[in-house]
Amino acid sequence: MKIEVLFPEVCNLYGDLANIRYLKKSFKDLEIIETKLTDEPYFLKHKPTLIYMGTMTEHNQELVIEKLSKYKKRIKELIDQNVYFLITGNAFEIFGKEIICEDKRVIKCLDIYDTTAKRDMMHRFNSLYVGKFEDINIVGFKSQFTHSYTKKKLNPLFETVRSCGLNPDTMDEGIRINNFMATYVIGPLLILNPLFTKWLAKELGIKDTTLAYEEAALDSYNYRYNEYMQKKNIYY
Repeated sequence: MKIEVLFPEVCNLYGDLANIRYLKKSFKDLEIIETKLTDEPYFLKHKPTLIYMGTMTEHNQELVIEKLSKYKKRIKELIDQNVYFLITGNAFEIFGKEIICEDKRVIKCLDIYDTTAKRDMMHRFNSLYVGKFEDINIVGFKSQFTHSYTKKKLNPLFETVRSCGLNPDTMDEGIRINNFMATYVIGPLLILNPLFTKWLAKELGIKDTTLAYEEAALDSYNYRYNEYMQKKNIYY
């Protein structure tokens, strides 16, 4: 079972690689393939079990878009073939249509789904986050200079309970296309949400989904959920 981590040297802005370290700590048989910006992606000629990419700076977004644009057709093939993707933070925007900067410069993205991100570097949006994934409560954080907008109805990954979704006008957070899952929510997501992590492990074909430090992880998760639900102000 192979997990390909895309561009770990630049896509770890909020400690996102801890998601992968936690999976490896929990499931010893996983093979982690780290693809750097200068490498040919493993997914180009193979089919990983999961492809993961995390948050990056705005400058590095453009480098990643330039890199992945060459493999757009292959990425679409893998999504159609139900390969699992987990995309967190502003990596979400790379698979959308475009990013519009404050100076009206437009950065063309991969156009896998029809979203437009609007960037405002003078105003960072920070909040705690509570949402729902099927029957699982999701907790995490948001910290971003952008919101994403769409004129089409997309299939959200999470339904927001507290905070906002892709933008302040919607409670739909993230997107799910087949097994492609992308969200602005960070945390790291998998460490903060052991029930979601166990669901993902089962989906990936792992029989024993017992997590490392599972009891402590569940205690922390339940405490955090209750705290976030009771907190009067979740915005920072």
